[in-house]
Amino acid sequence: MPRSNRPRRPSGPRDESVAEARSDLSRILYGGQHTEVRHGREYTVQAIAGTSSSKPYVCPSCSLSIEPGTPHMVIWRADGLFGEEADLAARRHWHTHCWRIF
Repeated sequence: MPRSNRPRRPSGPRDESVAEARSDLSRILYGGQHTEVRHGREYTVQAIAGTSSSKPYVCPSCSLSIEPGTPHMVIWRADGLFGEEADLAARRHWHTHCWRIF
C-alpha cells in the first residue's frame, strides 16, 4: 500500500491552543499588562517579578523603598491628557499591597 503524506491529526485548533498557552505562560513569567479603574481614572498595570527588578524604587503610596529583587507593580495612566509617551514617562513603581489598597 502506498504511503500517505497528509497529516493524521488536524493541526488547526491545536496550533491555536498552543499559541494561547505560550502567551499565557509569558504573561505569568513576565507580568502581562492589564487595565484597572481606580478613583475614576484608568490605569495600566504591569506586575514585575522579583528576578526582573534590578534597581531600587520608592513607592508613591507609602514612600518606602522597593528593594531590588522584590516583586512589585508598575502603574501608569491609560487615559492621560498628553498622550501615551507622557503617560509612560510618568509611570511609577508600587508595592503590590500598596496598589491593592489604593
